[in-house]
Amino acid sequence: MNKQELAKYFDHTFLKPFATNADLEKLCKEAKEIGACMVAINTTWTKFCKEQLKGTDVHVGAAISFPLGQAGLASKIAETKIAIEDGADEIDYVIDIGQAKMGNWDYIKEEMEEIVKICRENNVISKVIFENCYLTKEEIRQVALIAKEVKPDFIKTSTGFGTGGATVEDVKIMAETVDGQVKVKAAGGIRDWQTCKAMIEAGASRIGTSSSLKILEEFEKENA
Repeated sequence: MNKQELAKYFDHTFLKPFATNADLEKLCKEAKEIGACMVAINTTWTKFCKEQLKGTDVHVGAAISFPLGQAGLASKIAETKIAIEDGADEIDYVIDIGQAKMGNWDYIKEEMEEIVKICRENNVISKVIFENCYLTKEEIRQVALIAKEVKPDFIKTSTGFGTGGATVEDVKIMAETVDGQVKVKAAGGIRDWQTCKAMIEAGASRIGTSSSLKILEEFEKENA
């Protein structure tokens, strides 16, 4: 893998609640410079980032019901549609974690089906955020099995705003459960090349990080 190929793994991220124009301009500039796959932003910034990235192949990814997943399905559907209308190329939505904890798998499936359907109809990439820090290993497997059936484009470990982020063990569980039917995105706490490399080796096809530049710098040093 070379530096350009590694950069294509990155969803270059700024999801903090105090984001300003300057923060998002910087994010988009960096994403263009390194050749990232996507910028991960809150929905309100979709139009702004789409304009910043016009004429490039860097996608705009909107985070839906972020970071709690507790907005309800109708609200998630509305936010997804607004983000797509504003130019989102990718949708990362947070599952209703409480419903998963209660074992209400029919709800989790319906939620996934509805949002993935909207994305498919609009040729937009769909990603399902599990927020694994709140789930047992069996619950992670159960949500992944639903994803294997519904087939979003990606399942994703974490928001980065929970009590924990991506782990190699969880990435392996997710990748093994979907068995190549769905890709895996690792996100949350990935701040150096060694962690990033471990996630890729465990089966991640996409990396969500706000440390893209640092990771690339460390990668270059290792491969100099």
